[in-house]
Amino acid sequence: MQKLSGARYGILAGVALAVLWSGVVPAAAQSFNDWGWPQPYEKVSEKSIAWLKQKGWWPLAVGWQGPFSGQNTVNVVMDKAGLLEKRGLESKFQVFAAGPDVNEAVAAARIQVGNGGNFPFTSLLDRGIPVRAIAVVAPNLKHSTVVPLDSPVKTLADLKGSNPPATIGIVTGSSAEFYFTQAAEVVGLQIGKDVILKNMPPGEQLLMVKGIGAVVPWEPSVTIITDDRKTGREVDTIFPYNLYEGMFYVRQELIDNVPDVVQAISDAFMEATLWIRLNPDKAADFLAAEPMLKAYGKPLLLQQTQLYNNLYKPTSSYPFAKMWGEENARIAKWLKDRNRLTRVLTAKDYEDSFDASFMEKTYQKLGWALPAQAPFIPKGWSGKIGELPYPAYANAATLKDPQPWPEKGDLTKAWSFNGKTFQP
Repeated sequence: MQKLSGARYGILAGVALAVLWSGVVPAAAQSFNDWGWPQPYEKVSEKSIAWLKQKGWWPLAVGWQGPFSGQNTVNVVMDKAGLLEKRGLESKFQVFAAGPDVNEAVAAARIQVGNGGNFPFTSLLDRGIPVRAIAVVAPNLKHSTVVPLDSPVKTLADLKGSNPPATIGIVTGSSAEFYFTQAAEVVGLQIGKDVILKNMPPGEQLLMVKGIGAVVPWEPSVTIITDDRKTGREVDTIFPYNLYEGMFYVRQELIDNVPDVVQAISDAFMEATLWIRLNPDKAADFLAAEPMLKAYGKPLLLQQTQLYNNLYKPTSSYPFAKMWGEENARIAKWLKDRNRLTRVLTAKDYEDSFDASFMEKTYQKLGWALPAQAPFIPKGWSGKIGELPYPAYANAATLKDPQPWPEKGDLTKAWSFNGKTFQP
């Protein structure tokens, strides 16, 4: 071995000390678990734990929705894999049947971390409940217009001139109603003349009762009707009329007082996303063991996981505040025009309801580049928010295989997944 001169030895030693003092770990020293999360885990501070206990928020309560594909998988994996506990947080995950139920628990502060679609989240903002979305869940969850198998209807426009008006089973005040009314306007369908909307919960929609013209469910109900029970046929989807997203959010008090807790939640969310990519079959096992989801069966739950957790690049969870703010402002206007909101909510209000800083730090830990736009929007997309119908973009109806990940430009440093190291 070549002997180092005293001067050269001193230089190298100085560099080593500088690295240690700066807290920067050389890329070669970075280690990852099988599903790509950097090791070791960062723990929340004792001071933050004491604050949570003083508030009565220990264990931390997380509310999620059972029949909400994609979102349910992330939350169940966070729970069953103990991803918050690995960061020093005791947690309790509580399942709810629907978004309004989660809202009431969040409003009463019984739940500090919640999940909701764009409509329940809008209701929280309207009521002034202090929440901020730190991630997006299940973007572009499919909603569809489904007709009975023996229906002559092939497209939504075929319902024009129905006499008597066709009855459409729909959850009123939901993303399904918003989608259907937007689509009806585009194709020239008159609500109240050609069709009549009847409030119908998801469970009743699944029955496809005789005399119904169509139902408008979201996943997994769409697949249950069309593929499992084979009692209905899809004639239209939400994709040209609404960019849909669910929100993963926290109470503002957590951001203000224990930001390291919020960072741990953001990290656990993304770790769950990666865990599901490596272990979709095991994730479906977790879902199938949930009492609210047992009746669905593992094959359906696995199919939904593949579609709404593993189809897009993992950066689809990034909260693109401006894009989602503009799209959600359409919902707020629609609700206000129907006297279903107490105040006007603007695109800026929605934009301010997102906090991307935690997800940005999560990406920094992983060595991922911040995405310039949502991965389901193709380069050169000609669409403009609010101008319907939207041109084609990547979704569950158009993608045959998962989007490649990572691609050139997705990484800022070496990252490992399933035993393979990817370079930027």
